[in-house]
Amino acid sequence: MHETCGVIGIYAHGIDLARLTFFALFALQHRGQESAGIAVADGNEVKIHTKMGLVSQAFTESNLSQLTGHISIGHTLYSTKGSSKTANAQPVIVKYQGDFVAVSHNGNIINADLLRETLKWQGYSFHSSTDSEVIANLILASPGKDWEDKIRSAMYRLQGAYSMTIMTADKLIAVRDPLGVRPLCLGTLDGGYAIASESCALDHIGAQFSREINPGEIVIIDKTGISSFTQKSEREALCIFEYVYFARPDSTIHGKLVYKTRQAMGELLAKEYPVDADLVIGVPDSATAAGIGYSRASGIPYCEGLIKNRYVGRTFIMPDQRLRDLGVRMKFNPLSEIIKGKRLVVVDDSIVRGTTTPKIVALLRKAGAKEIHLRICCPPIRHPCFLGVDMATEGELIAARKSISEIKEYLGADSLGYLSLEGLLQAVGLPRDTFCLACFNNDYPIPVQREIPRLALETASSPDS
Repeated sequence: MHETCGVIGIYAHGIDLARLTFFALFALQHRGQESAGIAVADGNEVKIHTKMGLVSQAFTESNLSQLTGHISIGHTLYSTKGSSKTANAQPVIVKYQGDFVAVSHNGNIINADLLRETLKWQGYSFHSSTDSEVIANLILASPGKDWEDKIRSAMYRLQGAYSMTIMTADKLIAVRDPLGVRPLCLGTLDGGYAIASESCALDHIGAQFSREINPGEIVIIDKTGISSFTQKSEREALCIFEYVYFARPDSTIHGKLVYKTRQAMGELLAKEYPVDADLVIGVPDSATAAGIGYSRASGIPYCEGLIKNRYVGRTFIMPDQRLRDLGVRMKFNPLSEIIKGKRLVVVDDSIVRGTTTPKIVALLRKAGAKEIHLRICCPPIRHPCFLGVDMATEGELIAARKSISEIKEYLGADSLGYLSLEGLLQAVGLPRDTFCLACFNNDYPIPVQREIPRLALETASSPDS
């Protein structure tokens, strides 16, 4: 499963805005590793720099020094619409009849292809294959006397998930879709304001967390201060995988510290699926807290049986065949002296396609583990996501094709236990109707077209450099 995107926005005078945005993006690197970008406005013009790769690869001192102004937005990309290429890096800037709007978007617009064709017919041009460019053009094309009206009008036509930071010549705007699928929060900073996908990004730049942007809310920040407008929805549909996997453990979402919810998942796994074992290990890093929780609830000692190479990320230097054959060893290395001859409880966040987990089991077996009991922090994933997560097609999901006993055999584990949906909701500690649970129960918050190609917006004329 691939992460979603990360967005940041800052409105502040008298500070090194580009550098601050750069470090905020560092805190959101886990949400996207394909490209990074920053756009800055000074009240008149906009400057932008985007590049493929990690945040540390995308910027230099020279790049940052040229990005001057008092309004900025930034983005880390994992593409769910369109391919991974320079033209699809964000922020996206669109200009039309003297106006411009810059957009950084986290989510997925499921009717983007239809909106794009309508906008092209109206005379708007496209240079990428992202739904973010569709959003930017739609805002410019929408009726209204000001940006609030235009964005409100656009929201009525957008179907899907979107948490966004938007920049005009003199305004910073935050928008969250009426379902609230992806997180977005607001903070204060040196007399100004900051907006981020997760609160950990605010912490990194010394901003004070104020509150979350509400589902359906538009927040506008300019020289007059801050104003807010909300379009109500009949329901909320926060993606519960923010707690299971996507968000950093030091982020707070919906008033819940992610680390504590993951620890509770492990504790409830120990109650639902107890087993006699010698050691508990969590697959780093997303299942570490859950592993500790399982250990505390079961009384079985916790240890680091797998060491993760935290510098394995997106790289343009591909491994040779011998290194590819080593597979999961590029990411994990077992502590053989600790796990040899031991009965292990191995806690992981999820199983999607079932491609990595059997390699981890084989790695632990080769290191001498006597027994391996897999415990998974969420229910079986049987249905794909259409709201901003490039998870898998239904045919690729192992739980859509196999029973739990068949999955256990396929993975090579001695036992397998998935946390129940009731247990997951109890661990997070929020009402069931707060969440989108469609990947578990097929109950999507909005109608979805199940056969949307991932590259539906690709065009032969899209530039790629």
